[in-house]
Amino acid sequence: MDIIEEKIRQSLQYNTYVALGSFDGLHLGHMQLIKKVIALAKKNNGRSMVYTFKNHPLSIINKEIMPKLLMDKETKIKILENKGIDILRLDTFTKEFMQLSPEEFVLNIVKNYNAKGVVVGFNYRFGYKNLGDVELLKELSKKYDFQLFVVNPIKYKKEIVSSSNIRHIISDTGDMDKARAMLTRPFSLSGMVIKGRQIGRVIGFPTINLDYNKEFVIPRGGVYFTIVKYNGNYFKGVTNVGYNPTVENEKLSIETHILNFNKEIYDEKIRLYFISRIRDEKKFKSLDELSERIKKDKDYVEKQNLGLIIKRDLQS
Repeated sequence: MDIIEEKIRQSLQYNTYVALGSFDGLHLGHMQLIKKVIALAKKNNGRSMVYTFKNHPLSIINKEIMPKLLMDKETKIKILENKGIDILRLDTFTKEFMQLSPEEFVLNIVKNYNAKGVVVGFNYRFGYKNLGDVELLKELSKKYDFQLFVVNPIKYKKEIVSSSNIRHIISDTGDMDKARAMLTRPFSLSGMVIKGRQIGRVIGFPTINLDYNKEFVIPRGGVYFTIVKYNGNYFKGVTNVGYNPTVENEKLSIETHILNFNKEIYDEKIRLYFISRIRDEKKFKSLDELSERIKKDKDYVEKQNLGLIIKRDLQS
């Protein structure tokens, strides 16, 4: 897969079929756009392209209302490449770009990428102040002679699958099974391992502390069954998201006890996959009581089939 991040200097010399959108999370709905654009490109001897921004438009327009992100750039690239997209265009949204009218935006796509077909979702909006919509896109497709394909909403158990809905599920309910079904893979966070308060060591359950990026969605506070990817290997984990009320932690932390693992990995990178929610966070009367509850959480996680989960969720 070719990745274009720099400013386009000259128009592409081959025909493209372009899927437009934010593609945050690459959920079930996004996958329909991707399947369609790949099929069109193959049918017409062109190349499939996903056109999106490397930065969220609201990071320029109004950072205070910018939604939390579901997926990092590294993961997005890997998934799109595995799905068979030929070109990923990661454009930079700037104040200058923000001024483009809807028609100017579309004309740039057609001219710069030699687009013969465009695929969008049913609620796609574009151009200055999001004034462009699907109806305008239909008119512009006739004016500039490209095929337009609009993908209908995709539902999961009668709910429309959308990035905003998935953000709500993760941050407000912590229902990782539902989020995984909509995303087609477990929600994950990556970052460096930093030193915490090391209370876990005292009670016999040493933990790693994730230095999480606040631009990304953080799951609702509670205890989760997770899988830790470290140095290419997978391990089961018990992860607490929250303030550890028993020891009165002031800062929200994401701490994981990794099963069958005793290596210190400070300042090393891990990825944490959230598989399912075990329970709410709770303030215990003593460290001994906390230790007993963590033992039960660990017993539950030990019974889970790591190999099956890896094959089902982490190798696509």
